[in-house]
Amino acid sequence: MNIDSIYNGIVLDHITAGKSMQIYHDLELDKLDCSVAIIKNVKSNKLGRKDIIKIDQEYSVNLDVLGYIDPDITVSIIRDGETIEKKKVELPERLVNILICKNPRCITTTEQGIDHVFKLANREKRTYRCIYCEEDQQTVS
Repeated sequence: MNIDSIYNGIVLDHITAGKSMQIYHDLELDKLDCSVAIIKNVKSNKLGRKDIIKIDQEYSVNLDVLGYIDPDITVSIIRDGETIEKKKVELPERLVNILICKNPRCITTTEQGIDHVFKLANREKRTYRCIYCEEDQQTVS
């Protein structure tokens, strides 16, 4: 299989196998007017299997979304065919408008226009807590 290299754009690498479609939807990559390649189940010495996403244009990636979904992703910025920067994604300390509180009594479900804000409550369990009602939410596994 041949996937062309990109000249200017972004490569999301070291994605846990099977999570690339969730990233595609959560980052709304379907709305981009460029080539987006999703490569699934690539052999990896480090992970066994991994997914890769290549975006063939410069794009401002929401690192909080990536860190929430899979904190082991590497983001490579490509310009003029060369990797100019690599970023390691981490589990974010705070999420704004990425999660929606599931508590029906939370102010975010009863009032319009309030940001959904969660803070990291437990790094090992990857649990976030709503700052308004303190409802816990487990990250996607």
